[in-house]
Amino acid sequence: MTDTKTKTREIPAAIQLTPAAEQRIADLMAKAPADAIGVKLSTPRRGCSGLAYSVDYVTEEVAFDEKIVTPGGLFYVDGGSVLYLIGSTMDWVEDDFTAGFVFENPNAKGACGCGESFTV
Repeated sequence: MTDTKTKTREIPAAIQLTPAAEQRIADLMAKAPADAIGVKLSTPRRGCSGLAYSVDYVTEEVAFDEKIVTPGGLFYVDGGSVLYLIGSTMDWVEDDFTAGFVFENPNAKGACGCGESFTV
């Protein structure tokens, strides 16, 4: 009789978060509304190029959303947006004039001049 064991491997997250992005999620969760369970990234249709990045509080889990556990709280990726974001890196950048999440997305084929939206 042969012993057959199924090997499983951990599936990497669709998007990687830098330590600065994880810290920003922790900061957001520290001042989140009482009913917020995490922060969610989605790519709604808007802007010059068609898709934009949107980060908002989320109050309930959705079955097809990807859940990423970070040291500062739960981070969700909208299930309908995952295909546009696979292999991306999300960072938090602050300088003297601006602060915001910055995305390095290998799936983006173009972006508008202001950097607010992208196309795949």
